[in-house]
Amino acid sequence: MKIAILDDYQDSVRHLDCFSLLDGHEVKVFTTSAKGVGQLAIRLAEFDALVLIRERTVLDRALLEKLPNLKLISQTGKVAGHIDVAAASARGVAIAEGVGGPIPTAELTWALIMAAARQLPQYIANLQAGRWQTVSANPERNARLGVALHGRTLGIWGYGRIGRLVAGYGKAFGMRVLVWGSQSSRDLAVQNGYEAAASREQFFSEVDVLSLHVRLTDATRGMVTAEDLQRMKPDALFVNTSRAELVGTGVLEAALQAGRPGQAALDVFETEPLPPQSALLRMENVIATPHLGYVEQGGYERYFEIAFQNIVDFANGTPRNILNPA
Repeated sequence: MKIAILDDYQDSVRHLDCFSLLDGHEVKVFTTSAKGVGQLAIRLAEFDALVLIRERTVLDRALLEKLPNLKLISQTGKVAGHIDVAAASARGVAIAEGVGGPIPTAELTWALIMAAARQLPQYIANLQAGRWQTVSANPERNARLGVALHGRTLGIWGYGRIGRLVAGYGKAFGMRVLVWGSQSSRDLAVQNGYEAAASREQFFSEVDVLSLHVRLTDATRGMVTAEDLQRMKPDALFVNTSRAELVGTGVLEAALQAGRPGQAALDVFETEPLPPQSALLRMENVIATPHLGYVEQGGYERYFEIAFQNIVDFANGTPRNILNPA
């Protein structure tokens, strides 16, 4: 089969141990993104199978209709809204799903929380510029010290696999853990020894650190509102390693400029790659990472081993893990 691996920004996939699974197939790795249906159609028209790195490329109906040779989409992790499943099915294109793991994203979330609490990126950048124990060029902001997490309140919205791990990290650091989400999530959190917020208003107003761990669906898109953020403390930290679209467009930027919450730590953005001119990159109270939650050596080996094996099975006439088997 002619196989394209898309959006491998770091050119890392061909160096994985599992890449050898594709021996005998013709494989092209794209390390840059293409924007727009026209560019993508030209790039991908010749391929029988596409390997998607999570949701970096959107395969909508308009694009799928311009890919006459496509037989298989092999997804790393689970399929989300970036693939038009109905359009793929109508064209006879099989979609093979993979699996993911919660640990890399949970660990990155905690790294962001600790870095933001102690303002490490700012201190490091200023140290490299020759400024000792200086967090900002702004004297007023420079007077603010980092804070310890012990004794503070960690808010978890979404008590799934990742949320449960982050809650455990918070407990280990001596934090009070307060959970919000569905009734079943809150009930489970209480069973596990944590607190469930009595209301959304209490949740936003009491937390010192708020971390989102919710899947993006039509129901959750834009679920965090300006009113929610206005309830947060002026020194609170808002953390998002899930999906940027969980917050209304422009809402977080405006809230940070207004001073509630006081900081944000972000790994996800509405436009990815994030443009260098983004306002978020110019805010001293924001630390940002380039969607690294799942970008980790062991996680990549797991993601791509399954994605590549799904291609091998499909090529051998024994397809597995097909989302649209009909």
